[in-house]
Amino acid sequence: MPMMAHLQEFRDRLVKSLIAVGIGTALAFLFNEELLAIITEPYKQAVPDQPLAFFRVTEAFSTVMRVSIFGGVLLASPVVLYQIWRFAAPAMSPKEKRWAYPITAVFVALFISGVLVGYVALGRGLAFLLDFGGDALHPLISAEFYLKFATRFILAFGIAFEFPVFLFAAAAVGAITSEKLRTNRRWALMIILISAAIITPSGDPMTLMLLSVPLYVLFELTILAIRFILRK
Repeated sequence: MPMMAHLQEFRDRLVKSLIAVGIGTALAFLFNEELLAIITEPYKQAVPDQPLAFFRVTEAFSTVMRVSIFGGVLLASPVVLYQIWRFAAPAMSPKEKRWAYPITAVFVALFISGVLVGYVALGRGLAFLLDFGGDALHPLISAEFYLKFATRFILAFGIAFEFPVFLFAAAAVGAITSEKLRTNRRWALMIILISAAIITPSGDPMTLMLLSVPLYVLFELTILAIRFILRK
């Protein structure tokens, strides 16, 4: 395809992805109270007697919109991933294309799993962080600041869970093998622990384990998938 055709294709896929996010955001907005209740539940459990506050006239509105957009991105993620695949499909060989649908399904499943684990870990991290000052410090946190922290925390888990897809893709094109991954298990474990420590800033060992253990299990499952599915 000529360059202009690639740009046209990219624009079309981007527009469809944005439309999907827009529709997802509109649907999430209809249930914004339920979404707010879900995403603030970890905070309520960590600090049951201190509700979230807002300090600006427009902060409540911006908070609702932030939650709606977050929900819209989650709802639209299968469509967005499909559009990414459709954009890359012309450059794939027939052998590579047959992996597209399974990999997209796994990609979505891993992302959702990461979001769920991140939601559970959020409660653990908040309990540790907000109790760190003891009786001398009392939290007074704005809803906007909390939602920024919570959505970034949860999305970081969702993105972190995607790494097996990239390992599998690298093996599919011959960049790595299952044998190479097995011989570098210690390095992989170190990278996983460091990455988990960066993503979970609470310093709570339980929160760290909630991310690092699933990631290492996924690493081992990826080795098996490369060995028995790709035969590499």
